[in-house]
Amino acid sequence: MSILDAAVLRQELGRLCERHRVPGAQLAVRRADTTVAVEYGVRSLGGGDPVTAGTAFPVGSVTKAFTAALALVLVEDGDLALDEPLAAHLPEFGAGEKVTLRQLLTHTAGLASAVVEPDPEVRCTRSRWVREHTGERDLVHAPGTAFSYSNAGYVVVGALVEAVTGMDWREAVGAILLDPLGIAPSFVTGLPARPGRPAAAGHTVRHGRNRIVVVPEQALHPVEDPDGGLQASAADLVAFAGLFLDGAVAGGPLGEAAAAAMCCDQLDDVRAGPAGMADGWGLGLARYTDGGGRDRFGHDGTLDGVSCHLRLDPADGTAVALTANANTGQQLWDELSERLAAVGLPAGNGTGTAALYAAAEAPSPPDCRGTYANGPTVLTVQQAADGLLRLASEGSPAYALTCRTGDAFSLHDIDGGPPLFAGRFLRDADTGRTDGLQFSGRLARRVRQGNG
Repeated sequence: MSILDAAVLRQELGRLCERHRVPGAQLAVRRADTTVAVEYGVRSLGGGDPVTAGTAFPVGSVTKAFTAALALVLVEDGDLALDEPLAAHLPEFGAGEKVTLRQLLTHTAGLASAVVEPDPEVRCTRSRWVREHTGERDLVHAPGTAFSYSNAGYVVVGALVEAVTGMDWREAVGAILLDPLGIAPSFVTGLPARPGRPAAAGHTVRHGRNRIVVVPEQALHPVEDPDGGLQASAADLVAFAGLFLDGAVAGGPLGEAAAAAMCCDQLDDVRAGPAGMADGWGLGLARYTDGGGRDRFGHDGTLDGVSCHLRLDPADGTAVALTANANTGQQLWDELSERLAAVGLPAGNGTGTAALYAAAEAPSPPDCRGTYANGPTVLTVQQAADGLLRLASEGSPAYALTCRTGDAFSLHDIDGGPPLFAGRFLRDADTGRTDGLQFSGRLARRVRQGNG
């Protein structure tokens, strides 16, 4: 594959979209000062409108990297500090006497992963949500002791930005970050995309039923804008990556020291790292190793029927971004990233995650069955009638759970298909008993033992 040959990239993107039944996608590659962006397919099945360079895709949790960069601009301006408790800036943050901005940005603050959905009949601002759901009693673990991926933590960062700037998060991210980068602000919830900038719809590929279903709209409350509400193109994501690439930070909205901190692992002293997600975490960006000792950074994002991926290598000035409007975009990315890595582009999900998937199948830990909790999310590991393990959460589909050596496991659709997530069981250091699990980077503590 030629790195900057648009025809070759477009052909490869089209081939993989057909293989993984993705209706539409964008791929952008940057090397030095040259960016090549290609597109394939349609924004929505049945609509027929093509994906163009300017089509906005819901980028899900890639939004968190933008929110982190926005917060670090405020740190550089002296409005915030990374390692001071946040209660003075955000009194409504009940855990603010113990939690710092660094911990929020690195998912080590101890807040739950999921955001409790506000009552649709009650107007709920971010400030009010923070007051009601982020007290010390809501912490999953003691701040600074473990990694547990948290959407709720980035809602708090959004509220913090609003308290300091006096602007809504959308206004702040637009004025301080997006506009200087030449990115037209577009959001999943509330306001539509800017006139002339259409948005892609999500699609769910159902393996067992041979169907593709259009997702008419994203089920995301505006409270969650800072953790998942941004829409952007692959070229927009690569423009954002330019903040971290060698020689590209001068004159940008984010200073060189802050950009470097976002690309510097912060997790040396935690008990449990981001198993199943990455090999480490900086201030808002995940760290992925390539097997040769080289670090790449980036973020993944999913919403209903959408999968987006950003990778960058600050050392050699390269970046790659993929936006795909189907839930099978993850499998497309997995295959594409192997091709990209072979020609020297930053890609992949890291050696640690690959090791979890590749570990040999093994008997399940004898005490792994039971109930685990992460805030409002309750996970149950139980043995089904066919003798196989299942991992289920109320309101979500159950996954088939395959245990692997080293207390690792992988999760699959019950209908079949490739592994979707990886994780591991955690053991108490003193007793050796299973006392928790990490599911795609989310830490859940055991609350009950037994089969359901």
